[in-house]
Amino acid sequence: MLQETAESTACNPLPAAGNHRQPPLLTPNELESVLPVSARARETVTHARTSIGRVLRGADPNRLVVVVGPCSIHDPETALEYAHRLQPIADSHADSLIVVMRSYLEKPRTRLGWKGFLNDPDLDGRCDLAAGVERSRALLLEINEIGLPCGSELLDPMTHHFVGDLLGWASIGARTSASPTHREMASGLPMPVGFKNGMDGDIDVAINGAAVAASPHTFAGISRDGCPAQIRTRGNGEGHVVLRGGSNGPNFAKESVTEAAEALGAPQP
Repeated sequence: MLQETAESTACNPLPAAGNHRQPPLLTPNELESVLPVSARARETVTHARTSIGRVLRGADPNRLVVVVGPCSIHDPETALEYAHRLQPIADSHADSLIVVMRSYLEKPRTRLGWKGFLNDPDLDGRCDLAAGVERSRALLLEINEIGLPCGSELLDPMTHHFVGDLLGWASIGARTSASPTHREMASGLPMPVGFKNGMDGDIDVAINGAAVAASPHTFAGISRDGCPAQIRTRGNGEGHVVLRGGSNGPNFAKESVTEAAEALGAPQP
């Protein structure tokens, strides 16, 4: 996913901190070997990324990108039923819409609460992350094999290593759009990334996030083999702003969209 400066090497697990257990996870490469990307899924992802990028650049002015679906995934069977129903609708409107299924696997929290399917797949507070990562990848793989591209918020900077190759679109949330870590991460992602406006409705944080992500960066991360690595990115020129409302109410009316377009220096709707 992200560009690395050196080849991966074997590394030793970190020692446990105090009395806290640190169960190991499969490395991204190991997980991909268990759940490899099929030819059909790869085609779905690649086509979605290319098509969305064309819309963002103005090269496909006759279509809109629509991200639709549940607030977050909690039940894979229900998610798959939804995907099977959505896919023929997406096909029937392909001339005017690029439909992406909202497949959010992590739930950011202002305080406490369920952190999402990837973190706690059984919704029981055990937070079986190993199972969550594997089951999340399996679900995204199956949705892509239907021919429906997936979009998800990347909350933990580790997440994209495990599931990012199955996302046609990604977002950075309202709580993290100002985070330097997430902006740097987005700069190396291979899909279009939407930065959401701040919790208070401020769009500047999203505009700045997309601008920062468009530039190359160097930072500490992990390799596909799960080892500490120096990451160098080329910059992501397909960052954009997502108007998600704020504490003062929604911001999807024409006036708000026009204001955002003017701030971005983009053509007004």
